[in-house]
This record gives sequence, structure tokens and C-alpha cells, in this order.
Amino acid sequence: MTTRPQAPPPHTTTTTLTPSTTPSQPPSPSPSTPTLTHKSNPNPNSNTLKQIHRIKSHPTLTPHQRRVYLTLLTIPAGRWTTYAALAKHLSSSARAIGTAMRTNPFAPDVPCHRVLSADGGLGGYMGAGPASGHANLERKRLMLEEEGVGFEWVVSAKDRSRMCGSRAGGGEGRWRARGECFVGFSSL
Repeated sequence: MTTRPQAPPPHTTTTTLTPSTTPSQPPSPSPSTPTLTHKSNPNPNSNTLKQIHRIKSHPTLTPHQRRVYLTLLTIPAGRWTTYAALAKHLSSSARAIGTAMRTNPFAPDVPCHRVLSADGGLGGYMGAGPASGHANLERKRLMLEEEGVGFEWVVSAKDRSRMCGSRAGGGEGRWRARGECFVGFSSL
């Protein structure tokens, strides 16, 4: 016996969601030099449209903050970019991008968590950097992982030199994103 799906009642709206981005990208050939991709979502959804309205109508944002926050909305879920890539796109500096993101009143709906340091490291999050914000950085990493971004644990030569003696083989190191740096920003 074959069962046919029932049609929804006349007062119900059915929505079919289709992915707007490709699945998580494979690791880049060299994690220290992320590659770049240029695919943005040209059709904003209703949540994005709501965020655009909130940004454009917010009474205390500077023009620079508006540009940064609107650009953040064009980074697809499951993807990441860098402070430097945003700065280049907006003809700004990475420090100015970081300052605007530190004061983002719309997070996480305006996704500053998708912005990483130049080598794909976590950088800072919620106004805290690696030295003081381990809990915030862990939250940032978990948010990105939930969206499909993969990470690897890396230990630099500097970290290795600090592991001499009793710390050898210890937990020194940091997380770095796998995949490609997104640079396909669009105008909203």
C-alpha cells in the first residue's frame, strides 16, 4: 500500500528550504596561506532582510559600522573570512574592522563570529582576545563548527619552544579553521 503525502490545510504555509551555499569546503592546501572563494548569497532571506533594516535604521551607528555589519551579512553560514579580507573590500584597516565588530549590537544575527585572523586562527570574539577570552573563543569556535566550519589544532614553533621541560607535549597551541577564506562579499 502506497501512502501519499497529505496536502497541508489551506491556512498553512509550506516552505521548502534549499541550501544557498556549497557544503563545507575541503581543507586548503596550506593552512598557513588560506585560499580565497567568491560565492555569496545573492538572495537574502527574511531574517537577513530584518537585519538589514535594523542596521540601516539604528540611530547611533557610524557609517563605517553600517558598512561592516552589512558586509558581514553577505558571509554565508558555514564559511569564514578574515579581518584583512574585510578591510581590503571596505578600503579600511583590519584594526578598524575589529573595532566595529567588538561593538556589534546585533551579534550573533550579524555574524562577526565568521571573521578570523589572517591565518584562519580564531582571533578575538566579544571584545576579548586570545589572552583573556578563552571561553569566548571557544564559543566562537563552537558556533562556527555548528555552521559546518572545520578546525585543526596547530602548534607553532613559538608554542613548541614554550613546551620545554615539564610542558612538553602539553596543550599549547591553538585552533585554526580549515577551508577557504571567503571574499565574495556583495552589496546589500
